[in-house]
Amino acid sequence: MDSLPIGDYALLSDCSSAALVSRDGSVDWLCYPRFDSPSVFCRLLDPAGGRWAIRPAGEFRTSRRYLDQTMVLETTFTTPAGAAVLTDAMALGAEERGHDLGIGSPGILLRRLACTSGAIEAEVSYGPRPEYGLIQPILIPVPGGIAARGGADRLLLSTSAAFDVTGATATARIRLTAGQVAVFALAHGLMSGPPLSARTEDEITAWLDDTTAGWRSWSAIHQAYEGPWREQVHHSGRVLQALTFARTGAIVAAPTTSLPESVGGERNWDYRYTWVRDASLTMAALWVAACPDEANKFFVFLADAAASQLRLGADLQIMFGIGGERDLTERELPHLAGWRGSRPVRVGNGAWTQRQLDVYGELLSAPSGWSISSASWIR
Repeated sequence: MDSLPIGDYALLSDCSSAALVSRDGSVDWLCYPRFDSPSVFCRLLDPAGGRWAIRPAGEFRTSRRYLDQTMVLETTFTTPAGAAVLTDAMALGAEERGHDLGIGSPGILLRRLACTSGAIEAEVSYGPRPEYGLIQPILIPVPGGIAARGGADRLLLSTSAAFDVTGATATARIRLTAGQVAVFALAHGLMSGPPLSARTEDEITAWLDDTTAGWRSWSAIHQAYEGPWREQVHHSGRVLQALTFARTGAIVAAPTTSLPESVGGERNWDYRYTWVRDASLTMAALWVAACPDEANKFFVFLADAAASQLRLGADLQIMFGIGGERDLTERELPHLAGWRGSRPVRVGNGAWTQRQLDVYGELLSAPSGWSISSASWIR
């Protein structure tokens, strides 16, 4: 089956990593614990790359939206027998508000399916494939959910649903009537870390509500723009925040790798890094969207990265990792077919070694609202 159009996907973020959810309720891309970490689901790049789907059994129609002033996604499924709303979000740290959004994100994907009318029968298919699909983990039913072990990752799907496990995939059928809800939480950890704990329905619901409140608190203090296309500008500001690695202020060019410039072509690059050239445009957009604190934090990240190189007499690097990394060595993943057969799939980006002299001017034009005196030490 051909890969879905990219426009069929919606973005989720916890300001540390990101997921892409298809129009029919399938999480086809998710990396933990950072944007540039190996994927847990990458069906986006290969049918065998792993996914987590929640959708009605049989025929259905779909509509979706983000909850007002948030990056919390609502997908409404309508069937001949009833309707249900699937709410998806990547959990923020408990009670994170305003400028602290995403600083302590726990690495948990939250999903809630609520029947709103009639009755609905839903299919759930959970098939994690860590390390870009190289690992088919061992799935083990445990009290309160399903644990996955294999490789460096530890996963725990919290759920009260009864799953059948076949190999490295778990499936379930859930019947809901109006007013009934099924909730799920997928937590990530490392095999070297502490065990993960299953979450109860009340805990998952509370976490979803808290995450919604967190995004609304950020929007309330950042989005004062009142000009043309107000709603579009405000949402663009939230998307830029969603692409921000909160711990450093770095902004990724995209949350994915290897989506091609042309279908079937070879120009498939990893964009989960920060480019100096993009910075001036990104900061201008942040200022228009009334996000000055984020613009300033992003500039400090770039200025620190640049200064440490220039003082060594080295050329200014054109791009950096979101944690400030310099070495972004590129490699290919030959086991993945690529989006609609577009090979090779790449991680890392060899452009970090290129000498491009325009980036000096791009960096100097980047401060925008930042005072020139604050950047005068870059010489």
